[in-house]
Amino acid sequence: MKRPITIFTGQWADLPFETMCQKASVWGYDGLEIACWGDHMEVKKAAEDQAYVQKKLETLAAHNLKCWALGAHLAGQCVGDLYDPRLDTFAPEAVKGKPEELRAWAIEEMKLTARAARNLGCYVVNGFMGSPIWKFWYSFPPTSEEMVEQGFKKIKELWTPILDEFDHWAVKFALEVHPTEIAFDIYTARKLLEVFDYRPTLGFNFDPSHLLWQGMVPHLFIREFPDRIFHVHMKDVALTLDGKASLIGSHLPFGDLRRGWNFRSLGHGDVDFESIIRELNAIGYSGPLSVEWEDNGMDREFGAKEALDFVRSHDFPPSGLAFDRHMKK
Repeated sequence: MKRPITIFTGQWADLPFETMCQKASVWGYDGLEIACWGDHMEVKKAAEDQAYVQKKLETLAAHNLKCWALGAHLAGQCVGDLYDPRLDTFAPEAVKGKPEELRAWAIEEMKLTARAARNLGCYVVNGFMGSPIWKFWYSFPPTSEEMVEQGFKKIKELWTPILDEFDHWAVKFALEVHPTEIAFDIYTARKLLEVFDYRPTLGFNFDPSHLLWQGMVPHLFIREFPDRIFHVHMKDVALTLDGKASLIGSHLPFGDLRRGWNFRSLGHGDVDFESIIRELNAIGYSGPLSVEWEDNGMDREFGAKEALDFVRSHDFPPSGLAFDRHMKK
């Protein structure tokens, strides 16, 4: 079982799509997980203009690349979040500073993304859902159980029409379990599935980095949700707690060496990727292993190539036999 190795273009959206394809091909990637921002993917065009879609597919093919998934994290965040000015960064000029208009844009954008994915031949969209209750995580001022229930209810209300569209186009939505999301660990992920009555369209984009720095054992997430792992991010993180910094980040920017943790290029952090591959083998996952490259302390082109080599060297196939059954005379 040879899983394709892709790279998520979200951290490369400053480059033209053609340039990104050229680089990924030279490095040796099998394909791209295309971000729905920059000029990498305009979902409205991809949903409605077949010529636009054809051009994207031709560009990929010219560089021997494929696309198995889209990344729609930014619009998805705007669907479920309580508005604050940071969301304006993700939105078009016409809706900035207008909470209701911004949310309406985001909902429509996510609906179009399902159709765009189908037109491109992708059957998974990765992304965020946002959360109206993330700021309540510490429970002070006191957070009641009713407030939490209302938060999950609001996410179901906002996302049900979107997931209906995903159903229509036979595309799955994979939430990246992540702080600031309605689901950020195993318990909240389980609650999300329960709230949506285990809707088949809804699953997860497994990203170990966000689980590890919170204190979880990432591969156990795969074991907990074997039928809901729709996509996999390969991303590393290093915990550098020194007695001064905390897990909460200290209001220090990513990359600051005083932080208690930082994302690292693959193989330079603390994620146990062998255990992850073993769990993926156990559930029969054959989809892409998508490098999400983030490391403010390393040149990104050096890191992208090194990360590909790392994934290739760690992705081993499952055993085709049980060694202990061949020990008879």
